[in-house]
Amino acid sequence: MRLLQFLSLLFFLFLAASCSKKGTVSYYKSSSDKPAPTSPSKPTTTPPASSGTVSKKRREMADYARKYIGTPYKYAGTNPKTGFDCSGFTSFVYKGFGFPITPASRGQAVLGNEVSLSKVQPGDLVFFAENGRDVSHVAMVSRRDGKNVYCIHSTTSRGVIEENITTSKYWQQRLLYARDVIGK
Repeated sequence: MRLLQFLSLLFFLFLAASCSKKGTVSYYKSSSDKPAPTSPSKPTTTPPASSGTVSKKRREMADYARKYIGTPYKYAGTNPKTGFDCSGFTSFVYKGFGFPITPASRGQAVLGNEVSLSKVQPGDLVFFAENGRDVSHVAMVSRRDGKNVYCIHSTTSRGVIEENITTSKYWQQRLLYARDVIGK
């Protein structure tokens, strides 16, 4: 029995590797961490993507994510009260809208369908690597304005922020790909 528990724990830790060159482990502390999908206290709007209309759910997800801008970074964090790591943040937002995705960036990196950066929409996930191939960071698209892609993500140095990743020299050189986990 103990061997089975140990193997189960080892398997969980393997799946939970996330957001760090060191293999950060992320996990939910309790089922009460589920956010309530409410509008931010200061209403904001997400401009539509340049090609087509952005769904209401996608706009609401971006607005909801903006509510947490300023939340500090926390290693393996999945809770706005204590802080987020990158994949803990994206899983928290997704879970609040009925998409219970793993809080591990490497696990998120295989969900949904790959989409070109020129066609991303709010809610899509963008993945980055330190070494050019292994996922080490994830961000959620908040809007696209022409060739500019804005993302909300939790960074180790600034916590949850929104920034243009297409003009950032730091993120440009680390960009791997984007994935649509939501669909329409």
